[in-house]
Amino acid sequence: MRNSILIQRDPFREFETLFRQAFAPATVEQMDTAFSPAAEAHREGDDAVIRLELPGVDVANDVSVEVLGRELVISGERRDERSEEAEGRRLQEIRYGSFRRVFGLGRPVSAESVAATYDAGVLTVRITGAYAEVAGQKIAIATPTAAELGKHADVVQGESTATPETEKPATEKPGEPTES
Repeated sequence: MRNSILIQRDPFREFETLFRQAFAPATVEQMDTAFSPAAEAHREGDDAVIRLELPGVDVANDVSVEVLGRELVISGERRDERSEEAEGRRLQEIRYGSFRRVFGLGRPVSAESVAATYDAGVLTVRITGAYAEVAGQKIAIATPTAAELGKHADVVQGESTATPETEKPATEKPGEPTES
């Protein structure tokens, strides 16, 4: 017998909760320090090309590009501090957060086939040959040569042309004497 619990749902309460979560001011605990940079992935011939928008990120120190099996992992951290003074007031803005983007590859690739460049706030990763089809190979079927066929025929004939002296009766048990 299955145990089941019936829960009465209140759609108006659910909508109110959703509305409050969406439009209420965020507290420090609710702020998420992660960000997800915009990404674009497309095919250029046999190569896969992935572009991430990372303006203001120190790519040399804060970004990592790795190949893990059938996945390309791009991760890093953004730290951006700005400060302005106007009319005796100081405005300081600090933005930071980490990111990790994972892109599935059709098949495992080597690190040597991956190249990454950074220009004008855009990280471009090219996976050479990611869509290259592996050429099919025909497998030869081994067939016996005439000499091997002759040897095989002798063996088969030797078994089938046994003399009565070398043949043992089918009813003979090991270790029992036979009539001669």
